[in-house]
Amino acid sequence: MTTVGSFARQRESADLTTTASVRDALAATGYVANDELATVVRLAIALDRPLLLEGPAGVGKTELAKALAAAGGRRLVRLQCYEGLDDNRALYEWDYARQLLHVQMLRDRTSAELASAPDLAAASALLADTDFGLYSEAFLAPRPLLDAILSEEPVVLLVDEVDRTEEAMEALLLEVLAEKQVTVPEVGTFTARTAPWVVLTSNDTRELSGALKRRCLHLTVDFPTAEIEREIVASRAPDVEEGVIADVVDLARSLRDLPLRKAPSVSEVIDAARAAMLLGDTASAATREILYSVLLKYASDTELVRARARPPSETGPTSRTATERPTPSIASAPPNTTTAAFRGRGGRS
Repeated sequence: MTTVGSFARQRESADLTTTASVRDALAATGYVANDELATVVRLAIALDRPLLLEGPAGVGKTELAKALAAAGGRRLVRLQCYEGLDDNRALYEWDYARQLLHVQMLRDRTSAELASAPDLAAASALLADTDFGLYSEAFLAPRPLLDAILSEEPVVLLVDEVDRTEEAMEALLLEVLAEKQVTVPEVGTFTARTAPWVVLTSNDTRELSGALKRRCLHLTVDFPTAEIEREIVASRAPDVEEGVIADVVDLARSLRDLPLRKAPSVSEVIDAARAAMLLGDTASAATREILYSVLLKYASDTELVRARARPPSETGPTSRTATERPTPSIASAPPNTTTAAFRGRGGRS
């Protein structure tokens, strides 16, 4: 195995050496981070460790990687994970079209050299000893992981929603996370040409392996506090009035207290605040119904919220009209008289 490439000096970026500087640099990109998150980001950079962010969908994990790339003056390389993701989509592929063209270009010259061979065995040996250069870096088609390793400019590598992949895919990440390198069996080991900042996100749909977690700094990211969420909405939707923002944030937080299939994300709260500003009213029932369509993504969640909002007189047992009859249950059904008549007689008279 040969080693290709080496660590290069990291490009100049914004000051990210203190918690305050990290928080300010992220805020300059429109990302609002609390002290805990800013501290963990600073430590991940200083210790050169991957950062694993776990938590519900829509709390800003992916946006943090984007903001970090912008704050650090780095290119963002994103690997979007999904079920069935394999090494061909994550690491590299061979450019078969270019390899075929290369073979066609060499065909004439190869035919001339093989013609001078005394017999078939000699021609076969000549082919076996000749390196046609088909399996070299020139014919590699880098995918996100190898792209981050080969990049001459500093990058932020985002491995998004890693919990959507199988555990076998996690094993492919270990070499990148721990050694900052990728091994291609036909070529050798490519070591990172710059030091990538690595951010992994997980929506907690499954438990990640211990081997993956050991190689990362870990932080659980939950929905922000009301104060920070109002600040986030205000930074992303500066045209929305403070009162409207407060009303929408309070509505979203009340919805998150319910057993919903999907709680409203921060991005959906931003959209709802913009919608409320356009509607010019947040107190009427009609506006609330429209905001539900922005904040809630499943019909079952909408029905649950509407049921909770109805007065007790409409939802209680006394609201049933006289013409309505209760749905019969198994216990209230009459016994099977035919079966009872023949039970114990074996069907004889």
